[in-house]
Amino acid sequence: MKLLLDTHAFIWWDGDQSKLSPAARAACESSANSLFLSLASVWEMQIKVQLGKLNLRLPLEKILRDQQEHNGLILEPVTLDDILGLEQLPPHHRDPFDRLLIAQAGRGGFQLVSQDPEIARYFVPVLW
Repeated sequence: MKLLLDTHAFIWWDGDQSKLSPAARAACESSANSLFLSLASVWEMQIKVQLGKLNLRLPLEKILRDQQEHNGLILEPVTLDDILGLEQLPPHHRDPFDRLLIAQAGRGGFQLVSQDPEIARYFVPVLW
């Protein structure tokens, strides 16, 4: 299964895995699944770090490298189709980063790992 981690799920996966639901944690730990992180989430975290709204255990670049090496994390690019696909989304969610993750999940056949109940209102499969 292809898992696209919501930003908060990635932060918890890297830092405090007890915040993940048992199902989300088991799915992330399973070697049968592939872990993906959108570059939109990387952008969101970088902005929050710079604004002082997010403290990470290490610099973001190091965390990403560690996750790629140890957990096979794959960074998912944002494509023009993802951006243009936003037009098709109903206005359930106002967060632009989450809307982009929803579009990517739909395009890429991902299961979105997220605790956000608003995301579950969309057409993409959500795991929590």
